[in-house]
Amino acid sequence: MERFKQLGLSKELLNLLQKAGLETPTEIQEKTIPLVIAGKDVIGGSHTGSGKTLAFGTGIIEKVEPRRGLQALILTPTRELAEQIAKVLKSFSHYKKLHVAMIYGGVSMGPQVRALEDAEIVVATPGRMLDHMERGTANLSYVKILVLDEADRMLDMGFIQDVEKIIKSCPHNRQTLLFSATISSDIEHIAKKHMKNPESISVQSYVDPSKLKQVFYDVPKESKFSLLVHLLKQEREGLVMVFCNTRHNTDFVADNLKRLGIEALPIHGGLTQGKRNQIMEMFHGKNVYVLVCTDIAARGLDIKGVSHIYNYDIPTTSKDYIHRIGRTARAGKEGIAISIVSERDYENFNTVLRDESLNIEQVELPEMERVMIKFAGFDRQNRRSSPYRDQRHERRVPTRNNYRSRAGSGRYGGERKSYGSDEGRGRGRMNVASHRRFSSGKSHERSDGDRPRRSFPRRDDRRGPRKAFSPSRRRY
Repeated sequence: MERFKQLGLSKELLNLLQKAGLETPTEIQEKTIPLVIAGKDVIGGSHTGSGKTLAFGTGIIEKVEPRRGLQALILTPTRELAEQIAKVLKSFSHYKKLHVAMIYGGVSMGPQVRALEDAEIVVATPGRMLDHMERGTANLSYVKILVLDEADRMLDMGFIQDVEKIIKSCPHNRQTLLFSATISSDIEHIAKKHMKNPESISVQSYVDPSKLKQVFYDVPKESKFSLLVHLLKQEREGLVMVFCNTRHNTDFVADNLKRLGIEALPIHGGLTQGKRNQIMEMFHGKNVYVLVCTDIAARGLDIKGVSHIYNYDIPTTSKDYIHRIGRTARAGKEGIAISIVSERDYENFNTVLRDESLNIEQVELPEMERVMIKFAGFDRQNRRSSPYRDQRHERRVPTRNNYRSRAGSGRYGGERKSYGSDEGRGRGRMNVASHRRFSSGKSHERSDGDRPRRSFPRRDDRRGPRKAFSPSRRRY
């Protein structure tokens, strides 16, 4: 506890930290706590799981006085993160008899109105907080500390106008703390406009890169779910998070996994708050070991013991990919991030691969059993095994070394380069970064190894199993 003692915390708070088994502060805590106590504005670059809740929370608890009205407001992008922060603050603030209120949508306004009357600390999502302000049930006149947690995600989710209105309603002489995994131009604009000489803090990632393995499988879309089932049945150690891009896919994957005997639950914004709380309690308690989720629903959740991350749908940006995989390989433990890539994912995956810091290796498809998948109202067999595996045909995804400069002529410039021999490629294979239609009357000469130019496949091109590439069957 010596290092915690050096940060200027009270004896009562130090005792509570010790009882919670927290002997040594994390990097973000060691750098942030003294600045918060000193009243400085802070911009903190930190990922989920780094300990930033206590980094700003301990300073808030030390500075807030009981029965003096709402003095600290913490804005977060999601309900789950608001609950998570509030739970931490309540556990370390009871010695001062402080009241912590949670304000978010999806629940009744009445209990929140009553909680706001007594609260010294409020943890809220921007939309619901603005609702209370407009109704006159929230008074920000006495706020002396404002925290913007996961600020980048709040902006990504379209909360920037709500956040601006809330900031303007707080006293001008307040202390502002901003935490974000990435510092974008929008974040810099907010900091310049609403903060006073902020201290910038950047910490090492909580994820140990040497413990994190990143791989991907290139799989026909018909075999995508079968591969996920195969991999989940092979690996039963630790908790698993499966990411999808939509609510529909989240429900589809979770429902079919449960039907096949794999305990899985979905979590997304379409569920009621009570149901989401129940699912998270089951996952934290390890009653269910597979959580199928969207990026927004999982944003900011600090879940310990996650060993595997599956990207069933590939995220649209490398930033979202990094957020996903940052939930494993923590605190010296090993973890693996697995991306299941099919043709429809190529565009997103190419975007992810542009980040040179990511080292994602391709692994060979295993032999796997075909499974039945259930769509809304009917069953359908997850089609026959891939001809690319059965016939030993090679399937490759574009890699970052294949990118062309846009400086040349034409839409993207430069020649269209191949990713290797076209021998044995299946119909419909193309570089998603090079989508372009060509007139049917032109002939295009190419040397061996050059990727043929082609239009999008017609409807009848998609029927039936894939066949090996033949130039006579290409449409130009």
